[in-house]
Amino acid sequence: MAGLYVHVPFCHAKCWYCDFYSMPTNHRGEAWFKALVNEWHHRNSEVNEPFTTLYIGGGTPSNLPIDTLASLINTLRKPSMEEITVEVNPEDVTQELAHALTNSGVNRVSMGVQSLIDSELESVGRRHSAQCAINAVNTLRKAGITNLSLDLIYGLPEQTLDTWKKSVHGVLSLHPEHISAYSLSYEEGTRLTTRLKTGKIKETPQEVCSEMYHYLCSALKNAGYNHYEIANFALPGKQSRHNSNYWNLTPYLGLGPAAHSFTDQRKFNPPSLKDYIANNGLIVKTEQETYAEKLNDYIMVRLRTSQGINPHQAASLFGSEAASHIHNTATPYLASGAMQQTPDGNLRIAEHAWLVSDGIMCDFMIV
Repeated sequence: MAGLYVHVPFCHAKCWYCDFYSMPTNHRGEAWFKALVNEWHHRNSEVNEPFTTLYIGGGTPSNLPIDTLASLINTLRKPSMEEITVEVNPEDVTQELAHALTNSGVNRVSMGVQSLIDSELESVGRRHSAQCAINAVNTLRKAGITNLSLDLIYGLPEQTLDTWKKSVHGVLSLHPEHISAYSLSYEEGTRLTTRLKTGKIKETPQEVCSEMYHYLCSALKNAGYNHYEIANFALPGKQSRHNSNYWNLTPYLGLGPAAHSFTDQRKFNPPSLKDYIANNGLIVKTEQETYAEKLNDYIMVRLRTSQGINPHQAASLFGSEAASHIHNTATPYLASGAMQQTPDGNLRIAEHAWLVSDGIMCDFMIV
């Protein structure tokens, strides 16, 4: 099996916290689409296994004209695809869009709600309201979308533990099959970081973010969600198959400017729409990874999951010395309770320590 990812580099306007490659929608959308189809025809043979998932992200795919989005899906869709996901923003969701998605075979939608408090949405430049998000969920459900993932962000400006609880329970009342929750990060070059540096907003204290995260974990566990990756929660059987490909080292092909691939090697398209169109979509470059970089990638993606690292798999992929390094590094964390050994022998970070997992993962990295 393999995954297919498409990066749509267009948005109505950039959210203030976003550093993903995107730009306002303009007249180059048709040229981007033609270049992407050409890239698909030239590169799909890089993957020797059937594509079982398609994920269209960005950027904002729902910002595309509906007929263009439908054409894109129908061009890439294959009978072997068990999961087809499209990212949408609440303000874009109409009955016409929702029905176009289901008619094109989309069976999973990921929507950025982020908060159900209007002042918090305004504080980071989101264009929708809480009621708009709720209406969008209802529209998607009526059109037949039965697998819905909703995104939340904690640590927003003006956000408190009480308002976070309201958003969490508001989203739970919408009964999504999947919830992703991310800590707000201040990335260089974003409008939000500029506002922070100029004193227009204040960063949420780390201890408050920690309370928000632990409350989220508890509330979603009580609601029947499985915490299967640091930022991802799903009802039984509703884990994102596509994203799980990344964490399981399953091959995937990425199309579009700024998209990454993992086929026979790790590859990437430079983040330039101008170059992408000028070269008809064929701008892919290969990353020259060292043994250490490959091992570090493996450790990082596996420790993000509830399954953790399988020592036998690590030894098979990277040798006995790598497996010994992983075991020796894990030993003090196992003793402290920050890591656990599963019944099948895997080594994983304990859920209560996932919020500080970056520091733990750093100890595993080799140079």
